[in-house]
Amino acid sequence: MEDQAFVYIMASQRNGTLYLGSTIDLAKRAWEHRNGVGGAFAAEHGCRYLVWYEACGGWEAARLREKQMKEWKRAWKLREIEGLNPEWDDLYDRIALP
Repeated sequence: MEDQAFVYIMASQRNGTLYLGSTIDLAKRAWEHRNGVGGAFAAEHGCRYLVWYEACGGWEAARLREKQMKEWKRAWKLREIEGLNPEWDDLYDRIALP
């Protein structure tokens, strides 16, 4: 059975710089971004807050969804974030294991 995979958006602040990625381990990847070890772009631009994510089934589905969303206009991404998370809360505590 294929692992569950996710597409996610990290942000520097409300309406700030966005980073879009995909992963099998959402909690681990979000922790990496929060601690500046999640990739050069996210670290350089301060994308530390998990503001949106979506379960996509398997890895291939998540990569395809990520690729599609990277083609989207910024306004469409903002609409996705605000549909799930209108206050732009950091969702990390909701997905991280104790």
